[in-house]
Amino acid sequence: MRKMQNQFMNILTDVLSGILLAAAFYSFAIPADFPVAGVSGVAMIFYHLLGLPVGVMTIALNIPIILCCYRTLGKQFYLNSLKTTLITSVMIDVLGPELPAYHGDLMLAAICAGVFCGLGYALAFMRDSSTGGFDFIMMTIHYYRPHLSPGRIAFSLDVFVILISGMLFGDVDAVIYGIILNYLYTSVLDRVLYGTNSGKLTLIVTDAPEKMVEMIDEKAGRGATILKGAGGYSGEDKSVVLCASGRKEMYRIRNLAHEVDAGAFVIIVESNEVIGEGFRLPEEMNPA
Repeated sequence: MRKMQNQFMNILTDVLSGILLAAAFYSFAIPADFPVAGVSGVAMIFYHLLGLPVGVMTIALNIPIILCCYRTLGKQFYLNSLKTTLITSVMIDVLGPELPAYHGDLMLAAICAGVFCGLGYALAFMRDSSTGGFDFIMMTIHYYRPHLSPGRIAFSLDVFVILISGMLFGDVDAVIYGIILNYLYTSVLDRVLYGTNSGKLTLIVTDAPEKMVEMIDEKAGRGATILKGAGGYSGEDKSVVLCASGRKEMYRIRNLAHEVDAGAFVIIVESNEVIGEGFRLPEEMNPA
């Protein structure tokens, strides 16, 4: 039953992703004549240089990408991506031409296209899938370099294609708007993938760890962990209370920490993702 529910959610997510991408392309990017990135953008370059058909070149370029990335990403990811690619492509080609086209300010068009693209692609990635093409390269690089966010990798790949297109076609304005679009797209992508599960990590060096944990539980409703440490200069034993929380809860903890221990040393850092009870659960990370 749960597997069927996950499959239904996967399909529903792909449909929604396709709607967002259709709006990004047909309502904003295409009417504004923004440069195309990704594998399609590379195929367009070959078309203008050598006269090779865009569709044929898109397929031809995807074949070595699939062969090179298959072992790293695995069979299930490719099956998910095939499903997502088919559904989103149908939604884009069928729904896209029926959507109203925006012919107003180019900056507004770039902003809207970037936001819709970011949301559309993020929905696919959150379900352990992709729309193929450069997504495979991006996810492979992220696999080997996990400290690089998918957004940063996608931005680097797309900007490279856009710059090449700009040099060939000589449209500087289109290149600038294309870079703005892709910056917004990748920023939204990272924000959706990581921001929804982000939090604050509070570290409190204190001589009253038990009272500090009690205060955090009572006032913020969060659990905490007591770590044992030692002062780097004095060598004296120290206790460090560690607590992952949301932003509102963090402010309560910060404001009350020195009431519990006036000499407490409080460190607050941003946490990109928190997984566990009270936050995102492990089984929600890669739904079947």
